Amino acid sequence: MNRKLLKNKNFMLLIIGNFISLIGSNIQQFVLSLYVLALTGSATLFASMLAISILPRILLSPIAGVFGDWFDKKKSIVFLDLINAVVLFGFSFYLMFNSELSIALIYLLVIILEITEIFFHSSISAVMPSVVDKDEYLEANSLRTMLVSFGQLMAPIFGAIIYGAFGLMIAILINAISFLASAISEMFVNIPKTKVEKQKKSIACFKKDFVAGLKIIKDSKAIRTFISIAIIINFSIAPLFSVGLIFLVKEVLSQSDLKLGLLQTVLSASMIAAPILMTHKIKSMRIGDLLIKAILMIGFLVMMISLSVHQLLFNLNDGTVSYYFILATCFLIGILVTTVNISVHTLFQQIVPLEFMGRTSTVLSLFATIAVPLGQMFFGYLYDIINPGLVVILNGFLIVLTVLIYYRQLIIIGNESEEQVKDKIIERRVIASEV
Repeated sequence: MNRKLLKNKNFMLLIIGNFISLIGSNIQQFVLSLYVLALTGSATLFASMLAISILPRILLSPIAGVFGDWFDKKKSIVFLDLINAVVLFGFSFYLMFNSELSIALIYLLVIILEITEIFFHSSISAVMPSVVDKDEYLEANSLRTMLVSFGQLMAPIFGAIIYGAFGLMIAILINAISFLASAISEMFVNIPKTKVEKQKKSIACFKKDFVAGLKIIKDSKAIRTFISIAIIINFSIAPLFSVGLIFLVKEVLSQSDLKLGLLQTVLSASMIAAPILMTHKIKSMRIGDLLIKAILMIGFLVMMISLSVHQLLFNLNDGTVSYYFILATCFLIGILVTTVNISVHTLFQQIVPLEFMGRTSTVLSLFATIAVPLGQMFFGYLYDIINPGLVVILNGFLIVLTVLIYYRQLIIIGNESEEQVKDKIIERRVIASEV
């Protein structure tokens, strides 16, 4: 890891604060799932809670993108973390005098936190590129990914211990403290301001800047390619991890809950291992070539999972051999998916001007998020009506097809620079002023 990056006070304060709040949020999310299931006995109600949380993202992402580019980034992220802390302290205070949270209050909590997360993501997306040098983007993204993955790995363990010993109130209180600690950490970060933050704010300006953000996406082949690939990959990969693997392990292979939990642990471990194993490889290859090879390998590995239901493996030791085959394959898939995410995120930061980062990153996040439930519904239906092995093959085929469709764009991707994007913005403004 780059020592200069580790000595960067602004970056380390951001990354540590973000990590603390992420741990708290993941613990709370895990505890809420246990709480809702214990309260209602209904997995459907918890699934509906997750689905409802997507609505604010769909409705508010375009607005959040412009506001994230408009306002002082430091004040925005500190203010939003403080809002989260106040809300969570309020809910934990409520639980001190009430034995339980109603489903309606849980929905309200999830929606409030999702709204603040949307605006926080818009503001924070331009913060890291502004506090580190361009040649450090890759290592900065790798370190952040490693910490996020570690948080996702440890949160269920901490969550189970906290919920079993202390209950829901303490879990929410811990999350409130984590957001407060994150806000305090961010107060000491020196974040350079962008020119956009000084311009006049009005509805007319909002509309103008919103349209300008869309035009940047339209004019940039690299950004359009990122968004298109993100939609297809999320449509295919997310259902595999959230629906397909659970169905295969539990319903087809009849493995225990413990082994299902081990699979989730292996996936998280692969995301921690990826930055350690692949950062040097990402540095040494052209991004386009790397994406082609990595996405193709993901597609073929996904199709290989279908072998787990083939009789040659399926009949060995009551499905245990098939299970460990899935485990090994998913570890490799997790490393490659994380590598693709780090690569795309790094190149995205390199070519998008900071003053437009909020708008473009929220559009990317919006379309990627929408693709997830659509894929879950589509592939979930297929698992009920046809052989699960064929569904997995279709998953992998769509991923391979993505490379074939966007092969030419991926070959030249990385040639576009931030200066070229800025030149297109200036050109559009000149044309608009002449009109």
